[in-house]
Amino acid sequence: MTYRIVQSGDSRSFPAPHAFLDQGDAQAASRVFIGKDAGAAYAAAGDLAASPFVAIELGTECLGVHTGENKGHEGSNVVGFARFRLGKSDPSPLVELVRQPQTEESAIASAKAAFEAAGLKVAVCGDFPGRIVDRLIRPYLNAALRRLDEKLASAEDMDKTLCLGLGYPEGPISLLERTGLAEHYDVTSALHQALGQEPYAPARRAQVAKARIGS
Repeated sequence: MTYRIVQSGDSRSFPAPHAFLDQGDAQAASRVFIGKDAGAAYAAAGDLAASPFVAIELGTECLGVHTGENKGHEGSNVVGFARFRLGKSDPSPLVELVRQPQTEESAIASAKAAFEAAGLKVAVCGDFPGRIVDRLIRPYLNAALRRLDEKLASAEDMDKTLCLGLGYPEGPISLLERTGLAEHYDVTSALHQALGQEPYAPARRAQVAKARIGS
């Protein structure tokens, strides 16, 4: 499946050269909008209804921010996507592909095939703020930071317990220190604003890290 890359600002999913970018074809009918202004570039592109698929890189926002919504019947040949990346770490091989209730199955299949042809792994999810991984992991990371503040255990013992007890490759405190507490703040703050759910409210240590960068 061929596709045309439309670059609009720095891309969080593809900050460096990658096979997915290399395989783009400037003459292809399908479009992949990447970069921080991908949504604006899509809005300016005109009618793309004839394209086999259109993909828009997302931040934490819903695809509906860019395509609109209509009583739960929204959907077309447009999908959203984000390559999961935790904080300052390199992007993972996982692409979360976002569909709406009436998204065309052929568009989902075509977009999935395009990402997989570049060696990426695809998970399809509904159109929710934060998609799958952030919705699951951010409350867990916030809880670990709060338990550290409560002196449940030292950071080292909390990490060790979760690694040895549950088989995690890295404990939550070590993970956040490595990938960025301020970056964690940015994501959890956006999800808390979108969802209004307390587990997503940034933990104190993330707030401090963000404030320190801004000072």
